[in-house]
Amino acid sequence: MTSLLAAGSGTTNLFQRVIDAGIPIGRYQLHWLELLGVLIGVASAWYGMRRKVWAWPVGIVANVMLFFVYIGAAFGADQRVPLFGQSGRQVFFIVVSIYGWWRWAQHRRLTRGTAGADAPAVVPRWATSRERLTVVAAWLLGTVVVHQVFLALWNLAPNPFWTPQWWYYWCDAWIFVGSFIATYAMARGWNEFWLAWIAVDLVGVPLGFATGYVPTAVMYTFYGLFVVYGFLQWVKVTRESRLGADTGPERAPVSA
Repeated sequence: MTSLLAAGSGTTNLFQRVIDAGIPIGRYQLHWLELLGVLIGVASAWYGMRRKVWAWPVGIVANVMLFFVYIGAAFGADQRVPLFGQSGRQVFFIVVSIYGWWRWAQHRRLTRGTAGADAPAVVPRWATSRERLTVVAAWLLGTVVVHQVFLALWNLAPNPFWTPQWWYYWCDAWIFVGSFIATYAMARGWNEFWLAWIAVDLVGVPLGFATGYVPTAVMYTFYGLFVVYGFLQWVKVTRESRLGADTGPERAPVSA
């Protein structure tokens, strides 16, 4: 019995060491899982910009890592606030990413014979007015509902060492719902998914600074610049696809 407890304690200590391992930067700590998760997330975004199916499995790896980053304070020696909303959204990311993975892979199989082996997995397009209205309504309504859920969970088990400001759960709910919508819109191939990520980052980056996740907030600031670039690339592809459809195969412009 004693040996089992010792083994369990050793496993727990190893788990905590993995979560808490980091690089001191001034009075902040850049955790290795934090760094790797964000960098792998950037790789996933790069594959997404290139419209490659690999965007989804790579993104899932990043989601698993960031799940433990945001909830790590509840298990390890990390003194930061455990962001349950941020960790919970990683679970939703994985679920929606499986859907996106399936959808892009299906489209890839359907177009492989005509577009070639190296063709992108999806052709981007703008969402319709109805789709945009549905997304905005779902985002706003979802934020209100999730805010109430987060508030109820806090009231069930409040942290005696930290009291959130009134805006905290509104921000967390906005990020939670917006991330879900952005991932779904990416799976559908809508250009607006990049804009959704920008709207998420505009709230998420300040929240990171406010809750002590400063290294992550800084990295996501640079990630936001990449998102803008990715959006411009998808818009360019959409414009070229529309031009080709309008001119037809016989009158399509020939590139040098």
